[in-house]
Amino acid sequence: MVNDKAILVGVDGSDASYKATWWAANYAKHAGLMLQIVCAYSLPSYAAVSFDATYTALGDDNAAHSDAQEILSRAKAIADDQGVEAATLIVTGDPVSVFVELSRNYNLIVIGNRGKGGLAERLLGTTSSSLPAYAYCPIVVVPYTDDDGNLMHLNNTISKIAVGSDESKWGLKALEIAAGFANGWGAELNVLSAVPNIDGLTGSDSAEERGVMESYMEDLDARIKPLQVLYPNLRVYKSIVPGSAVNALTKASHNYDVVVVGSRGRGGFTGLLLGSTSQGLLQHAVSPVYVVPRKYVEAAESGDKNKNAASMTAMSLDQISGVESIDVEKADPEQIRDIEEHIDPLHKD
Repeated sequence: MVNDKAILVGVDGSDASYKATWWAANYAKHAGLMLQIVCAYSLPSYAAVSFDATYTALGDDNAAHSDAQEILSRAKAIADDQGVEAATLIVTGDPVSVFVELSRNYNLIVIGNRGKGGLAERLLGTTSSSLPAYAYCPIVVVPYTDDDGNLMHLNNTISKIAVGSDESKWGLKALEIAAGFANGWGAELNVLSAVPNIDGLTGSDSAEERGVMESYMEDLDARIKPLQVLYPNLRVYKSIVPGSAVNALTKASHNYDVVVVGSRGRGGFTGLLLGSTSQGLLQHAVSPVYVVPRKYVEAAESGDKNKNAASMTAMSLDQISGVESIDVEKADPEQIRDIEEHIDPLHKD
Protein backbone atom coordinates (compact mmCIF):
# COMPACT_ATOMS: atom_id res chain seq x y z
CA MET A 1 0.00 0.00 0.00
CA VAL A 2 1.14 3.53 -0.69
CA ASN A 3 2.21 5.43 2.42
CA ASP A 4 0.65 8.87 1.90
CA LYS A 5 1.82 10.03 5.33
CA ALA A 6 5.57 9.69 4.83
CA ILE A 7 8.42 10.97 2.70
CA LEU A 8 11.28 8.59 1.92
CA VAL A 9 14.83 9.98 2.18
CA GLY A 10 18.00 8.08 1.35
CA VAL A 11 21.19 8.47 3.41
CA ASP A 12 24.72 7.09 3.15
CA GLY A 13 26.62 9.03 5.80
CA SER A 14 27.75 11.79 3.44
CA ASP A 15 27.15 15.44 4.23
CA ALA A 16 25.11 15.60 1.02
CA SER A 17 22.70 12.95 2.31
CA TYR A 18 22.38 14.68 5.69
CA LYS A 19 21.56 17.90 3.88
CA ALA A 20 18.86 16.05 1.94
CA THR A 21 17.54 14.74 5.27
CA TRP A 22 17.36 18.28 6.64
CA TRP A 23 15.41 19.45 3.56
CA ALA A 24 13.07 16.44 3.71
CA ALA A 25 12.43 16.99 7.43
CA ASN A 26 11.68 20.67 6.86
CA TYR A 27 9.27 19.74 4.05
CA ALA A 28 7.64 17.02 6.18
CA LYS A 29 7.22 19.41 9.09
CA HIS A 30 5.38 21.91 6.88
CA ALA A 31 3.21 19.22 5.28
CA GLY A 32 2.41 17.38 8.49
CA LEU A 33 4.14 14.20 7.34
CA MET A 34 6.70 11.81 8.81
CA LEU A 35 10.02 10.63 7.39
CA GLN A 36 11.05 7.15 6.38
CA ILE A 37 14.87 7.19 6.37
CA VAL A 38 16.60 4.41 4.45
CA CYS A 39 20.25 3.40 4.25
CA ALA A 40 21.05 0.89 1.50
CA TYR A 41 24.18 -1.15 0.95
CA SER A 42 25.20 -4.26 -0.95
CA LEU A 43 27.80 -6.95 -0.26
CA PRO A 44 30.29 -8.38 -1.06
CA SER A 45 31.05 -5.85 -3.81
CA TYR A 46 30.40 -2.88 -1.55
CA ALA A 47 33.63 -0.85 -1.62
CA ALA A 48 35.20 0.44 1.56
CA VAL A 49 34.77 4.03 0.36
CA SER A 50 31.04 3.63 -0.22
CA PHE A 51 30.10 4.78 3.26
CA ASP A 52 31.42 8.08 4.51
CA ALA A 53 31.26 6.72 8.05
CA THR A 54 33.65 4.14 9.53
CA TYR A 55 33.01 1.17 7.24
CA THR A 56 36.41 -0.16 6.24
CA ALA A 57 36.06 -3.94 6.26
CA LEU A 58 35.28 -4.93 2.68
CA GLY A 59 32.67 -7.67 2.60
CA ASP A 60 32.04 -7.51 6.34
CA ASP A 61 28.27 -7.50 6.68
CA ASN A 62 28.37 -6.90 10.43
CA ALA A 63 30.54 -3.82 10.02
CA ALA A 64 28.35 -2.49 7.21
CA HIS A 65 25.20 -3.10 9.21
CA SER A 66 26.66 -1.34 12.24
CA ASP A 67 27.72 1.66 10.16
CA ALA A 68 24.28 1.84 8.57
CA GLN A 69 22.74 2.01 12.06
CA GLU A 70 25.07 4.85 13.01
CA ILE A 71 24.22 6.74 9.81
CA LEU A 72 20.50 6.28 10.42
CA SER A 73 20.92 7.43 14.01
CA ARG A 74 22.42 10.73 12.88
CA ALA A 75 19.81 11.24 10.16
CA LYS A 76 16.97 10.48 12.57
CA ALA A 77 18.37 13.02 15.03
CA ILE A 78 18.24 15.68 12.30
CA ALA A 79 14.53 14.91 11.88
CA ASP A 80 13.97 14.82 15.64
CA ASP A 81 15.63 18.23 15.92
CA GLN A 82 12.87 19.63 13.71
CA GLY A 83 10.12 17.84 15.60
CA VAL A 84 9.44 15.39 12.79
CA GLU A 85 8.62 11.75 13.46
CA ALA A 86 11.01 9.42 11.63
CA ALA A 87 11.29 5.67 11.13
CA THR A 88 14.44 3.95 9.87
CA LEU A 89 15.16 1.18 7.38
CA ILE A 90 18.26 -0.74 6.40
CA VAL A 91 18.22 -2.21 2.91
CA THR A 92 20.64 -4.68 1.39
CA GLY A 93 20.86 -4.84 -2.37
CA ASP A 94 21.50 -2.67 -5.40
CA PRO A 95 20.45 0.88 -4.36
CA VAL A 96 18.81 1.81 -7.66
CA SER A 97 16.72 -1.36 -7.76
CA VAL A 98 15.75 -1.02 -4.11
CA PHE A 99 14.77 2.63 -4.42
CA VAL A 100 12.79 1.97 -7.60
CA GLU A 101 10.84 -0.73 -5.75
CA LEU A 102 10.34 1.54 -2.75
CA SER A 103 9.14 4.35 -5.04
CA ARG A 104 5.97 2.33 -5.58
CA ASN A 105 5.17 2.84 -1.88
CA TYR A 106 5.68 6.59 -1.47
CA ASN A 107 4.56 9.85 -3.04
CA LEU A 108 7.97 11.50 -2.74
CA ILE A 109 11.62 10.45 -2.41
CA VAL A 110 14.41 12.85 -1.45
CA ILE A 111 18.11 12.25 -2.14
CA GLY A 112 21.24 14.39 -1.96
CA ASN A 113 23.59 15.28 -4.80
CA ARG A 114 27.27 16.10 -5.15
CA GLY A 115 28.43 14.01 -2.28
CA LYS A 116 31.79 12.26 -2.46
CA GLY A 117 30.60 9.07 -4.09
CA GLY A 118 28.23 6.80 -2.20
CA LEU A 119 24.50 6.80 -2.71
CA ALA A 120 24.22 9.90 -4.89
CA GLU A 121 26.73 8.55 -7.36
CA ARG A 122 24.91 5.24 -7.68
CA LEU A 123 21.42 6.75 -7.93
CA LEU A 124 22.33 9.60 -10.29
CA GLY A 125 25.61 8.52 -11.83
CA THR A 126 24.27 7.39 -15.21
CA THR A 127 21.01 8.65 -16.61
CA SER A 128 20.20 5.42 -18.41
CA SER A 129 20.04 3.58 -15.11
CA SER A 130 19.37 6.39 -12.64
CA LEU A 131 16.56 6.61 -10.14
CA PRO A 132 14.75 9.50 -11.95
CA ALA A 133 14.64 7.34 -15.08
CA TYR A 134 12.78 4.47 -13.41
CA ALA A 135 11.03 5.78 -10.29
CA TYR A 136 7.26 5.49 -9.82
CA CYS A 137 6.98 8.63 -7.69
CA PRO A 138 8.48 12.13 -7.84
CA ILE A 139 12.09 12.61 -6.75
CA VAL A 140 13.62 15.68 -5.13
CA VAL A 141 17.38 16.00 -5.65
CA VAL A 142 18.98 18.34 -3.10
CA PRO A 143 22.36 19.86 -4.08
CA TYR A 144 25.14 20.03 -1.54
CA THR A 145 27.42 22.47 -3.38
CA ASP A 146 27.48 24.40 -6.64
CA ASP A 147 29.74 23.48 -9.55
CA ASP A 148 32.64 25.30 -7.89
CA GLY A 149 32.27 23.46 -4.61
CA ASN A 150 30.63 26.32 -2.72
CA LEU A 151 28.26 25.12 0.00
CA MET A 152 24.60 25.85 -0.80
CA HIS A 153 22.25 27.40 1.75
CA LEU A 154 18.73 25.96 2.11
CA ASN A 155 15.83 28.14 3.21
CA ASN A 156 13.42 26.99 5.90
CA THR A 157 10.54 28.48 3.93
CA ILE A 158 9.80 27.85 0.25
CA SER A 159 8.61 31.15 -1.19
CA LYS A 160 9.54 30.94 -4.89
CA ILE A 161 9.11 27.95 -7.20
CA ALA A 162 10.03 27.65 -10.88
CA VAL A 163 8.65 24.99 -13.22
CA GLY A 164 9.62 24.03 -16.74
CA SER A 165 6.49 23.53 -18.84
CA ASP A 166 5.69 22.29 -22.32
CA GLU A 167 2.61 20.67 -23.87
CA SER A 168 3.71 17.08 -23.28
CA LYS A 169 1.95 15.00 -20.66
CA TRP A 170 5.14 15.13 -18.58
CA GLY A 171 5.30 18.91 -18.83
CA LEU A 172 1.64 19.24 -17.94
CA LYS A 173 2.00 16.95 -14.93
CA ALA A 174 5.03 18.91 -13.74
CA LEU A 175 3.03 22.13 -14.02
CA GLU A 176 0.10 20.61 -12.11
CA ILE A 177 2.35 19.38 -9.31
CA ALA A 178 4.27 22.67 -9.13
CA ALA A 179 1.04 24.65 -8.83
CA GLY A 180 -0.20 22.49 -5.96
CA PHE A 181 3.22 22.62 -4.33
CA ALA A 182 3.37 26.43 -4.57
CA ASN A 183 -0.19 26.83 -3.33
CA GLY A 184 0.54 24.64 -0.30
CA TRP A 185 3.51 26.79 0.68
CA GLY A 186 1.89 30.11 -0.23
CA ALA A 187 4.74 30.55 -2.70
CA GLU A 188 4.85 32.34 -6.04
CA LEU A 189 5.14 30.21 -9.16
CA ASN A 190 7.13 31.14 -12.25
CA VAL A 191 6.27 29.01 -15.28
CA LEU A 192 9.07 28.80 -17.83
CA SER A 193 8.57 27.70 -21.42
CA ALA A 194 11.65 27.35 -23.62
CA VAL A 195 11.70 28.23 -27.32
CA PRO A 196 14.40 26.14 -29.03
CA ASN A 197 16.26 27.20 -32.18
CA ILE A 198 14.90 30.75 -32.13
CA ASP A 199 18.36 32.00 -33.07
CA GLY A 200 17.77 30.58 -36.52
CA LEU A 201 14.98 33.04 -37.24
CA THR A 202 15.63 36.12 -39.36
CA GLY A 203 16.50 39.30 -37.48
CA SER A 204 16.89 39.91 -33.75
CA ASP A 205 13.38 41.29 -33.43
CA SER A 206 11.68 40.10 -36.60
CA ALA A 207 7.96 39.65 -37.09
CA GLU A 208 8.64 35.92 -37.40
CA GLU A 209 10.36 35.84 -34.04
CA ARG A 210 7.64 37.88 -32.35
CA GLY A 211 5.03 35.55 -33.87
CA VAL A 212 6.77 32.49 -32.43
CA MET A 213 7.05 34.07 -28.99
CA GLU A 214 3.40 35.11 -29.03
CA SER A 215 2.35 31.61 -30.04
CA TYR A 216 4.30 30.11 -27.15
CA MET A 217 2.77 32.61 -24.74
CA GLU A 218 -0.74 31.76 -25.95
CA ASP A 219 -0.05 28.07 -25.38
CA LEU A 220 1.37 28.84 -21.95
CA ASP A 221 -1.66 30.92 -21.02
CA ALA A 222 -3.94 28.03 -22.01
CA ARG A 223 -2.00 25.59 -19.81
CA ILE A 224 -2.00 27.88 -16.81
CA LYS A 225 -5.66 28.98 -16.95
CA PRO A 226 -7.20 25.82 -15.37
CA LEU A 227 -4.71 26.00 -12.50
CA GLN A 228 -5.54 29.63 -11.79
CA VAL A 229 -9.18 28.57 -11.48
CA LEU A 230 -8.19 25.70 -9.16
CA TYR A 231 -5.88 27.91 -7.07
CA PRO A 232 -7.34 31.44 -7.25
CA ASN A 233 -4.88 32.84 -4.70
CA LEU A 234 -1.80 31.45 -6.44
CA ARG A 235 0.60 34.09 -7.72
CA VAL A 236 1.68 32.97 -11.19
CA TYR A 237 4.34 34.55 -13.40
CA LYS A 238 5.11 33.47 -16.96
CA SER A 239 8.38 33.48 -18.86
CA ILE A 240 9.10 32.55 -22.48
CA VAL A 241 12.80 31.79 -22.67
CA PRO A 242 14.72 31.53 -25.96
CA GLY A 243 17.30 28.78 -26.21
CA SER A 244 18.15 25.91 -23.91
CA ALA A 245 15.69 24.83 -21.26
CA VAL A 246 18.58 23.32 -19.27
CA ASN A 247 20.29 26.70 -19.14
CA ALA A 248 17.06 28.53 -18.31
CA LEU A 249 16.17 26.25 -15.40
CA THR A 250 19.73 26.06 -14.13
CA LYS A 251 19.77 29.85 -14.07
CA ALA A 252 16.38 29.85 -12.32
CA SER A 253 17.78 27.56 -9.62
CA HIS A 254 19.94 30.48 -8.44
CA ASN A 255 16.85 32.57 -7.65
CA TYR A 256 14.18 30.01 -6.71
CA ASP A 257 13.86 27.69 -3.72
CA VAL A 258 12.76 24.71 -5.84
CA VAL A 259 12.78 23.93 -9.57
CA VAL A 260 10.15 21.46 -10.85
CA VAL A 261 10.52 19.60 -14.14
CA GLY A 262 9.18 16.56 -15.98
CA SER A 263 11.75 13.95 -16.94
CA ARG A 264 10.63 13.88 -20.56
CA GLY A 265 8.91 16.24 -22.92
CA ARG A 266 8.88 17.76 -26.38
CA GLY A 267 10.61 20.85 -27.65
CA GLY A 268 12.98 22.56 -25.24
CA PHE A 269 12.65 19.91 -22.54
CA THR A 270 13.57 16.81 -24.55
CA GLY A 271 16.56 15.16 -22.89
CA LEU A 272 16.53 17.67 -20.05
CA LEU A 273 17.27 15.02 -17.45
CA LEU A 274 17.77 11.85 -19.46
CA GLY A 275 20.35 13.15 -21.91
CA SER A 276 23.97 13.73 -21.01
CA THR A 277 24.47 13.90 -17.26
CA SER A 278 27.28 16.40 -17.74
CA GLN A 279 24.81 18.78 -19.35
CA GLY A 280 21.72 17.96 -17.36
CA LEU A 281 19.87 20.13 -14.89
CA LEU A 282 20.52 17.77 -11.99
CA GLN A 283 24.26 18.28 -12.38
CA HIS A 284 24.24 22.06 -12.28
CA ALA A 285 21.22 23.28 -10.30
CA VAL A 286 21.96 25.03 -7.00
CA SER A 287 18.48 24.61 -5.50
CA PRO A 288 16.51 21.38 -5.02
CA VAL A 289 15.12 19.91 -8.25
CA TYR A 290 11.69 18.25 -8.06
CA VAL A 291 11.59 15.61 -10.83
CA VAL A 292 8.32 14.20 -12.16
CA PRO A 293 9.42 10.85 -13.65
CA ARG A 294 8.11 9.36 -16.89
CA LYS A 295 6.84 6.19 -15.23
CA TYR A 296 4.93 8.17 -12.63
CA VAL A 297 3.00 9.98 -15.35
CA GLU A 298 2.48 7.00 -17.64
CA ALA A 299 1.36 4.64 -14.89
CA ALA A 300 -1.05 7.24 -13.59
CA GLU A 301 -2.77 7.32 -16.98
CA SER A 302 -3.78 3.70 -16.64
CA GLY A 303 -4.90 3.91 -13.02
CA ASP A 304 -6.33 6.33 -10.52
CA LYS A 305 -4.84 9.70 -11.42
CA ASN A 306 -5.41 10.92 -7.87
CA LYS A 307 -3.15 8.30 -6.36
CA ASN A 308 0.48 7.29 -6.56
CA ALA A 309 1.30 6.06 -10.05
CA ALA A 310 2.22 2.62 -8.78
CA SER A 311 -0.57 2.22 -6.26
CA MET A 312 -1.87 -0.94 -7.93
CA THR A 313 1.53 -2.67 -7.59
CA ALA A 314 2.86 -1.31 -4.28
CA MET A 315 3.85 -3.92 -1.71
CA SER A 316 4.19 -3.67 2.03
CA LEU A 317 7.77 -3.17 3.21
CA ASP A 318 7.99 -6.68 4.65
CA GLN A 319 7.29 -8.05 1.16
CA ILE A 320 10.27 -6.26 -0.39
CA SER A 321 13.41 -8.37 -0.34
CA GLY A 322 16.27 -7.04 1.78
CA VAL A 323 14.27 -4.42 3.68
CA GLU A 324 14.72 -4.39 7.46
CA SER A 325 12.87 -2.00 9.74
CA ILE A 326 15.16 -1.10 12.61
CA ASP A 327 15.09 1.10 15.70
CA VAL A 328 18.20 3.20 16.28
CA GLU A 329 19.43 5.24 19.21
CA LYS A 330 19.35 8.99 18.84
CA ALA A 331 22.70 10.57 18.10
CA ASP A 332 24.29 12.99 20.54
CA PRO A 333 22.77 16.50 20.21
CA GLU A 334 26.24 18.08 20.04
CA GLN A 335 27.10 15.80 17.13
CA ILE A 336 23.93 16.84 15.29
CA ARG A 337 24.66 20.52 15.85
CA ASP A 338 28.09 19.98 14.34
CA ILE A 339 26.59 18.22 11.31
CA GLU A 340 23.97 20.91 10.74
CA GLU A 341 26.49 23.72 11.15
CA HIS A 342 28.80 21.99 8.70
CA ILE A 343 26.22 21.26 5.99
CA ASP A 344 24.75 24.77 6.15
CA PRO A 345 26.56 27.46 8.17
CA LEU A 346 23.77 29.96 7.35
CA HIS A 347 21.09 27.67 8.76
CA LYS A 348 18.66 29.29 11.20
CA ASP A 349 16.14 27.49 13.41
